[in-house]
Amino acid sequence: MSDEQLGYEQARDELADVVAKLEAGGLSLEDSLALWERGEALAKICDRHLAGARERVEAALAAADKDT
Repeated sequence: MSDEQLGYEQARDELADVVAKLEAGGLSLEDSLALWERGEALAKICDRHLAGARERVEAALAAADKDT
């Protein structure tokens, strides 16, 4: 599955795994950097999903305000 196809929950769960591995330590510098880069990519995916959800909520609230 490509990064573009990851859902929010999948990206969040993988990000949590990445953070746990980094916090556990014991990794080589290269492995740590690769995990950090993956974590950054996953965080951006999560941000995009959250921004989309925020827009949907704001649009729904705006539509509800017009109806009242």
